[in-house]
Amino acid sequence: MKALVYTGVETLAYQDAADPAPAKGEVLIRVDSVGICGSDMHAYLGHDARRPAPLILGHEAAGVITGGPRDGERVTINPLVTCGICPACQSGRENLCPSRQIISMPPREGAFAQWVTMPERNLVTVPEHVSLGQAALAEPIAVSWHAVRLGLAALHPSDDRRALVIGGGAIGLAAALALRAMGCDDVTVAEPNPTRRAYLEKQCGLTTVPTAEGGYPIVVDAVGFAATRAIASARATPGGVIVHIGLGEDTGGLDIRRMTLQEITFIGTYTYTAQDFRDTAQAMFDGQLGALDWVEERSLSDGQGAFADIRAGKVAAPKIVLKP
Repeated sequence: MKALVYTGVETLAYQDAADPAPAKGEVLIRVDSVGICGSDMHAYLGHDARRPAPLILGHEAAGVITGGPRDGERVTINPLVTCGICPACQSGRENLCPSRQIISMPPREGAFAQWVTMPERNLVTVPEHVSLGQAALAEPIAVSWHAVRLGLAALHPSDDRRALVIGGGAIGLAAALALRAMGCDDVTVAEPNPTRRAYLEKQCGLTTVPTAEGGYPIVVDAVGFAATRAIASARATPGGVIVHIGLGEDTGGLDIRRMTLQEITFIGTYTYTAQDFRDTAQAMFDGQLGALDWVEERSLSDGQGAFADIRAGKVAAPKIVLKP
């Protein structure tokens, strides 16, 4: 098969790769659409030791099952593979499974390829009225759906359901959409890039600002740098909630003294539970998350160019979806 292989810092090669073979309980999927994630960019820039070259990246995927009793079924992929038997899995918190794996990280190759294998339990059937390009958005939206669900649950009942989202990329946009779907209508997205702000306002109907001011009961950091954590800890109102999704850099930024004195809750969130993923997909299929038309599609063979354009800040759309 053909695959887009990460071969070194800022280098991707579109080349031949071994065809994957399904293990017991797995199926073979012909990949139709696969999104470029921030974690793929971190690996591309050489910032993710968990993703060493050479490696097929990509975990935001949808495609068609090939072979077996479900042959021809259109599916979106939950890329998080868990054991199913540990206390975390048994309690419905599969994202905390100590033996969790995710495609695009060894030992599992990713979906920037013509084919990928996945356990059947990780697949959600896609209805005919939803394109597979749209269905590939289930994974990044599920990340934000999970985060927003936890953040709103931690919010005090007396607080306004008013939110600031830091970062207007795919995860920030998805967080804003999830907040609205869960009844939080007053959402502001802080995004310094004017081209991205214009896109979010025109295409997605969101309220954006270049720099956040004032206070918000719930703040979602969809970037995860020291600078954005500093904004989050300054803008959360007393008794408010900070939800941290981004993995930009490991340390710095939080004003721990203010967070302590003002009883601000900090929640770190990672991926999603299996139920979060299913709930996200259903919300997408039901139209609760909008038209899902905020993507730019390119050929997988042009993957190197797509990564370079994202790196250079030339992409207005929050998400590029590659088509093998």
